[in-house]
Formats: sequence, C-alpha cells, structure tokens
Amino acid sequence: MLQTPHSLLPEVLDTRFRTALRRLWAAGRLKTVGRRVSTELEIAGLMKLADGGPALLFDSIDAHALPVIGNLLCCQANCEAAFGVDFRGIRELVARAMANPLPPKVVDSAPAYARTFADGFDLGRELPVLRHAPNDSGRFITAGVVVVRDPETGVYNASYHRLQLVGPRRTAIKLDFGRHLRLAFERAAKRGMRLPVAVCIGADLALQFAAATMGSQLPEAVDELAVAGGMCGQPIPVVKAQTQDLLVPAESEIVLEGELCPDQSVREGPFGEFIGFESPEGDAPVFEVSLLAHRDRPVYHAINGYGRETVMLRKYVLEASLLRVLQSAVPVVVDAEMTAGGLHRFHAIVSVRKRSPQHEGFQRNAIMAAFGALKDLDLVIVVDDDIDIRDPVDVEYALATRFEASRDLVIVPQARGHEYVRIGNAGVRAKLGIDATVAAGEQERFRRVEFAEVARLRESELGDTVPASLAWLS
Repeated sequence: MLQTPHSLLPEVLDTRFRTALRRLWAAGRLKTVGRRVSTELEIAGLMKLADGGPALLFDSIDAHALPVIGNLLCCQANCEAAFGVDFRGIRELVARAMANPLPPKVVDSAPAYARTFADGFDLGRELPVLRHAPNDSGRFITAGVVVVRDPETGVYNASYHRLQLVGPRRTAIKLDFGRHLRLAFERAAKRGMRLPVAVCIGADLALQFAAATMGSQLPEAVDELAVAGGMCGQPIPVVKAQTQDLLVPAESEIVLEGELCPDQSVREGPFGEFIGFESPEGDAPVFEVSLLAHRDRPVYHAINGYGRETVMLRKYVLEASLLRVLQSAVPVVVDAEMTAGGLHRFHAIVSVRKRSPQHEGFQRNAIMAAFGALKDLDLVIVVDDDIDIRDPVDVEYALATRFEASRDLVIVPQARGHEYVRIGNAGVRAKLGIDATVAAGEQERFRRVEFAEVARLRESELGDTVPASLAWLS
C-alpha cells in the first residue's frame, strides 16, 4: 500500500481521468478483457464477478466502437493507484477541497469537444450504454456527473443521477427528493423554464468525488466545481457549453448537453441500487439531449448500481466528513473507518485514545457525534487505538474481549436513517452504538502479548524439502 505522509501531499495533483487510467495501468490495477462482449448484461455481469479487483477495460464490444471501463474505483487499491497517494492522502485531499474550494477557470477550447453532434445522433447507438441486471427496465448511464447551475442561487451543483435511455435523444433521470438537483429542477419549473444540464462521463476524479458529496457534507451554497478545484489544488478548466447556458468541465471523456423538462415525465426503473435491492418503477422527469460531444478516442465509464464502486466513491468523502466533526468535538478520536460490510455508509468503526480518567466517557460522546454527523449511520463501534480498525478480525477481537452487552450498548430509538434500508420504517429505525473500549486506567490489564521484533522470512528461506529428522512426513 502507498504511504503518503500528510507533509508530502502535493499542493497540485493531476486528477484528470486519463491520468488516473495511466496510473492504474502502471500499478497493474487495470486489466484488458480479451474476449468480445455485449452491453446486454454481459459487461455488467463480468464487472460484478470481478468486483473489488483491478479495473477492467472492455475493448471489443458488440455493435460499439468505444471501449468501456468498469470497476474503476471499486476498491482501496484502485483508488490509491488512480490518485497516486494512499487512502489517508485521499481523505486529506477531500478535507482540503471542503475547506479551500477554488473556482473553475474558463478556457476557450476543450478536449471534451473534439467531436460534436447536434443532429442525427442516437445515444443508444453512439454510446455503449449497459443493461446491468436482468430485471432492469432498460439501458442506464450510471457514471455521468450531472452539472447544473441553480436558477435561483446561481451556484453550480455536481451530482450522480442515473439516466435511462427512453429514446434516441431522450433519457429519464432519477431525482430523489431532498437532493440539490431536485431543488434546482423544482425552482426552474416554478419559473416555467427548462433546466440546462451537462452530463459528464469519464470526468476528472476530483469532480467525481465532489459529485459524491451529500448535503450534510456540502451545503447548497457551495459551488461543487470549486470543490473539485480545491481537491486537486488548482482550478479545474471549464468551457462554455455549445447549446446551453452552462460551464462544462473541459477534460471529460463524453459530454451530453440538454435540458430537464418540467412538463414531461416517463416511467423509470426498476434498477438495481447500491443497497442490493431493486428500486421500484416510478415517474421521472425527461432529459432532452441537445448535443453529444466527446474526445478523440473516448472511453465510456460504467458503474454497476449494486457494485463496490458506487459505495467506494463516497467512502473517503464520508470518512473525511466524519473525522472533521468528531475530531473537532471529541478530543480522543484518532481515526475512523466506514466499513465495506456496511456499504461504506451505514457502519463506522471509530478509534479513540484514552490516556487519563478525564477521557472516560468521550467514547460515548463520539458515538452520538457520529450519528449526528452522518444521518445514514446506523451502527458505530468505538475501539481503543491498539485495535486495527481496518482489520475485521481485530475489531471482532475487541468485541469479544472488551465489550460487555449489559452496559456497553447505546441504543437511540426512532432515529432518522436511509429510506432504502427496508428493515426500517420509511427511513426511521433504532441506531446502535457499541463501546468496545477498555476503561481509562485499565489498559495495562488488557494489554496483549507482544513478541520480539524479528526479520520476516524471505521467500528464498521457505522450501518444501522434508528434513531427515522428519522423514516420516513423506
């Protein structure tokens, strides 16, 4: 794993999509697929089989010339390779982005507009849009970053929303209530206007991470194009759209310009969501595409809805946000991990360092502060700093030896969580905190056995020859 001390983080980091692909290739985290494949279920199925491994590049696709890249940021190793820094460095970049946004820089030309099509194009024919799962209602664009300017505030918003193809130049767009894009759409509708939109596929990684933030991390008044600039340490280049009154990130692989239509809706879904269930069919606004633009030799980025990349995109954003709140409010907090089993969203392990009796109780404060910081958190486990919070076995060891259920459970009944969690009641469920820490002053009694520091065995020192004294083994 890469190790990037905070002091060595670059002031400026190249986070462009193609730079990330080059880094992945150099690190051995990008593999090409040698057989011919189909956009109809096959590519998505292969992505799911290889979920959590190297990124996959599909270069031979039925009826399509554009290659597809999948599983791009589906695991820690891929994220670290793509950025060129370790996961702590990525979290520091996210924190920097939130604290020091840099407004974008307008440029005259852009790689994203090397080729443009305003008439006669068919999205389903031009782009290798996937049908992901057998019960999906159609083909979905899933990795598009939707860029809009709010008609009331003038602030730019970037966010992920799936787009279902419903015509040659039309898609449905899923707009969840409470999201900033939904608010901008409703404000435009009240003014009797269509909302100009640009969808960026194969976007700068800094923009992808800015788009993965949620309202609790970035208020509506924060420009997310500027947040992307803060992450990479320099303003991201933007260009004026050709058919809409918008600024568009210049380094995207593919751009769809168009408008969201308040007077049109179509049936959208079902679609396999990140939580593992299918979202139901429902009415959705229509996105009418006025222009298709792309780079020379573009790469199409696809994300499985129920895949690790979907949740990994938010993992480091959420961890950075959680740590910002916890470390400002609770002095004993050392680190936090949003776990894979909790979809990097619902479960957190928090590491604390208690060194005096005055620190006792802060671990419980950390539990409550975590629930307040991230609405979707349903389980928080607090452990001492000698436990490796990224090793599930070590965390379970803390539960086995330092947690006593009759006194160490913290239950918050009837709290707000995520509405997709079906075990709850429309998003309301109890939240659970587990205090698996040793009481202050008791650390020595719970200290684990330590072994002498020795040199690791080299591969050349390991063999399969049976010694003469143990000849009976063979």
